[in-house]
Amino acid sequence: MTLTEKDARYLWHPYTQHKTAAPPIAIARGEGALLWDENGKEYLDAIASWWVNPFGHSNRFIADAIYKQLTSLEHVLFGGFTHEPAVRVAEKLLPMLPDNQQKIFFSDNGSTSVEVAIKVALQYFFNQGETRKTIIAFEDAFHGDTFAAMAASGISFYTLAFKGMFIDVVRIPVPTPGREQASFDTLESVIAAHDCAAFIFEPLVQGAAGMVMYAPESLDRLIQICKKNNVLTIADEVMTGFGKTGKNFACDYLTEQPDMMCLSKALTGGTIPMALTTFTQQLFDGFYSDDINKALFHGHTFTANPTGCAAALASMELLATAEMQDNLSRINQKHLAFQKRIQNHPKARTTRVLGTIFAVEIATGEDASYYGSIRTKLYNFFIENGVILRPVGNIVYILPPYVMTNAQLEKVYTIVEKALEIV
Repeated sequence: MTLTEKDARYLWHPYTQHKTAAPPIAIARGEGALLWDENGKEYLDAIASWWVNPFGHSNRFIADAIYKQLTSLEHVLFGGFTHEPAVRVAEKLLPMLPDNQQKIFFSDNGSTSVEVAIKVALQYFFNQGETRKTIIAFEDAFHGDTFAAMAASGISFYTLAFKGMFIDVVRIPVPTPGREQASFDTLESVIAAHDCAAFIFEPLVQGAAGMVMYAPESLDRLIQICKKNNVLTIADEVMTGFGKTGKNFACDYLTEQPDMMCLSKALTGGTIPMALTTFTQQLFDGFYSDDINKALFHGHTFTANPTGCAAALASMELLATAEMQDNLSRINQKHLAFQKRIQNHPKARTTRVLGTIFAVEIATGEDASYYGSIRTKLYNFFIENGVILRPVGNIVYILPPYVMTNAQLEKVYTIVEKALEIV
């Protein structure tokens, strides 16, 4: 029995309708930007496996750091205990973040990092004797699959089955070019009409919406409005963090800064599940009390797992190297050149680039829904040609590992160009 056949017998995959979906591809090994399936077919991983592998697969530097940590302390509970790897993560990460970020809370994945932030926002006001139940989020946002994170997300088919079960979330337009004032005005009116605790946003790029991009100046203005009205702000940098936008974090493009930041995905270089939520001192102080009921009662069994911390430390060290910083610039320049090459193609409705992120919206008269026929046709075409890309409807994006070579990038670009001719 093949690995794929065994998979069909035992496993349930994410975002998959198993009755209609093709069998999953059984991956046997990976190295750098490449993966090989159980039959030896080679694939270029052009989306860094859902944006988590910036330094490529089977990275020896991170693997060695994990092995070394495993031989001294693999795990210890974080309730009532601490350890050096967790402290070192804070000491290394906090200087990379905006100056107002002073405290770190560990969790397991992007959804839980958002969950923590939303719970902190709501309880912060509760601890002060104030009831604020409304969260503000963008239209078409995606913040994860746990309940508060799902409530903040705006892609309906993810949440349709749970309608009426969520915390109160009110949406505002994304300030894309031409919609900036509508976004500002709607935020002002929402704050005036509701008891708002926080505004959560994907800074500069909405990933799951199809790499929708907007200007730092617009986000600065939205944060200013929130600060003026004592509404907390949450930057969900789960996707954008650790170099994707060309800077360490998308918030590095801002003048204003959020009260909280959510980090995961590339945090450990795609090796061990781990997430962080960071906070201002003011927020931490809102839970610091003689009253035990004002504590943050949230935790996970693997909170601050030492092995995950070791992976995160190695990942941050790699990101800071001259080689990786040069790679960020190189990939950005290659993306910009490719954008220039195809932006006037009759099938390229729009193109956009930020850092290592490239997206093209393909003009088509057919079904362009999230999991529609165009998406399936494109996905299958890419897989047949040995390139892993997951279109969002009619939007194809490239978000490669930073170690992807120019020749490998060129292969991805060529396949994308060919895809423009088949739709």
